[in-house]
Amino acid sequence: MEYEEGGKRVDFYAASPNQDKRPDGEIVSLVVIHGISLPPGQFGGSGIRELFTNCLDPSAHPFFGSITHLRVSAHAVIRRGGEIERYVPDDRRAWHAGVSEFRGRTACNDFSIGIELEGTDETLYAPAQYASLARLVADTMSRYPAITEDRIVSHSAIAPGRKTDPGPAFDWAHFYRELANCRGRP
Repeated sequence: MEYEEGGKRVDFYAASPNQDKRPDGEIVSLVVIHGISLPPGQFGGSGIRELFTNCLDPSAHPFFGSITHLRVSAHAVIRRGGEIERYVPDDRRAWHAGVSEFRGRTACNDFSIGIELEGTDETLYAPAQYASLARLVADTMSRYPAITEDRIVSHSAIAPGRKTDPGPAFDWAHFYRELANCRGRP
């Protein structure tokens, strides 16, 4: 299902029940980049969508039984081909960061946007993913000016020792070049 969001094309939208209202007066000021694949190391299936909508069948894959109880979401998922799937509106709190801290502030879900890239820590992310991520982040930054380039972080940066994603396969320099192009800067 395709729809428009803020004048931008979104390839799929499914409202995740795993969201709630941000705390009153909270300003969105952080983007957290994640990596995910379900089943682990496999791409293109419906596992991510089913996890974020609480419809994951624990019998569909041996790994699913260990995570079917989780209640998690992200604002967006970017598939290997660059397709953008939306699960939580940016003005709402997605449940993506878990126990987290950024510059002395805990509970990063309160003030962040979570974007999942379909991938693994060891598998290079696709060029189309970087292009879509850069466009999505540039648009987010234009709507939330408190998000600056130094406030775009990995999940591992806000949950060290607990999370590793998006991992060494994510090319930060490539992403920042794409972001600069999207923002009209050399």
